[in-house]
Amino acid sequence: MSVLFTNMMEEEENSNFLERLQKKWNLKSLRQVILVLIVFAFTGFTILFIKKPIFDFLGISMERGGFWKTVLYLLLVLPLYQIILLMWGFIFGQFSFFWEKEKQFFRRIIGRKKNRL
Repeated sequence: MSVLFTNMMEEEENSNFLERLQKKWNLKSLRQVILVLIVFAFTGFTILFIKKPIFDFLGISMERGGFWKTVLYLLLVLPLYQIILLMWGFIFGQFSFFWEKEKQFFRRIIGRKKNRL
C-alpha cells in the first residue's frame, strides 16, 4: 500500500515540476516542456561527444586541468553550445523559444536592458 502511495506522490511531484516549468517558461503545453527538456539533453550530449575531437584537432590536451585550459574551454565550448542549442531547438520545433532565451542570455552578458514601452 505504501509503495502505491509513494508512486502516486512521485507522479504528482513530477507533474507539478513540469507544470512549474511550463509556467516559468511561458509554454503552451506540457508536451512543449518535454520537447524543451529533450533539446537541452541532446545539446549536452552533443557537446560531450564533439568536445574531445575539437580539442584534439586543435592540439589541446584536456587531461590535466589548468587555468588557461579552462578559459579556452569556456571560450570555445560556450558559444558552440549556444549554436547547437538553436540547431536542436529548430529540429524539435522549439526554435522560437530558444531564440528568445539566447537573446536574454546575450543581453545579460552585454548588460543591455530590454526597451520598455
